Amino acid sequence: MDALYTAVATANGREGRAVSSDGQIDLPLAFPAALGGNGQGTNPEQLFAAGYAACFASAMGAIGRQEKIDVKDASVTAEVSIGKDTDGGFGLSVIMRVELPDHLQGEAGRVLLEKTHAYCPYSKATRGNLPFELVIE
Repeated sequence: MDALYTAVATANGREGRAVSSDGQIDLPLAFPAALGGNGQGTNPEQLFAAGYAACFASAMGAIGRQEKIDVKDASVTAEVSIGKDTDGGFGLSVIMRVELPDHLQGEAGRVLLEKTHAYCPYSKATRGNLPFELVIE
């Protein structure tokens, strides 16, 4: 792969800070209350969910432009869960909820989202590595 852009960020754990090299991100990190933390900061799952949702929406836009399909009224919500996996460590799962406009309900929307999932860099990176569910709303 020839890199077109490289994002660089530094973090010092789940209770600290995350800072990007260009200063655009400078966030406190904290365990969510559901995991026993105070919840007074963001967490890696939220950051991953935001990145994946944005990437998936952009990929859908690219496929839409390529196929002359209007996707401007679609929206994407990623739900990223963390939990214990079978080897005693932790794992992630993703539910991708895509709200499609009326003209993309049914088969047309399903085909568009399958193509989007095949095209999206985040989907490519995680395919086969975590449970993924695509929900059309």
